[in-house]
Amino acid sequence: QVQLVESGGGLVQAGGSLRLSCAASGNIFSINTMGWYRQAPGKQRELVATITSDGNKNYADSVKGRFTVSRDSAKNTVYLQMNSLKPEDTADYYCYAERPYGLAYLPSWGQGTQVIVSS
Repeated sequence: QVQLVESGGGLVQAGGSLRLSCAASGNIFSINTMGWYRQAPGKQRELVATITSDGNKNYADSVKGRFTVSRDSAKNTVYLQMNSLKPEDTADYYCYAERPYGLAYLPSWGQGTQVIVSS
């Protein structure tokens, strides 16, 4: 089992910045990919950004150039720096971790942290 605890959400004005953090504990040694998803009211959960254990990053088109995902392996923590925030970034943000499990991957999710961007 992997436990994920997010922090750093809140209310910010459009154009502002926030930094989300997610600390992993438990069976962390086999974690490969970590990252962030988000879910806005009435919408499906969508990928925001991910980063693999060797540093490869993937971003949703809607956040490229504004958000940066990073990872501190020594602290078992993944970060999401969000700049130039827009009202459409308002959502619950969920930390994600993935580890190999046989021929598949086993996902773990945090409980979510709310981000509200006011116009």
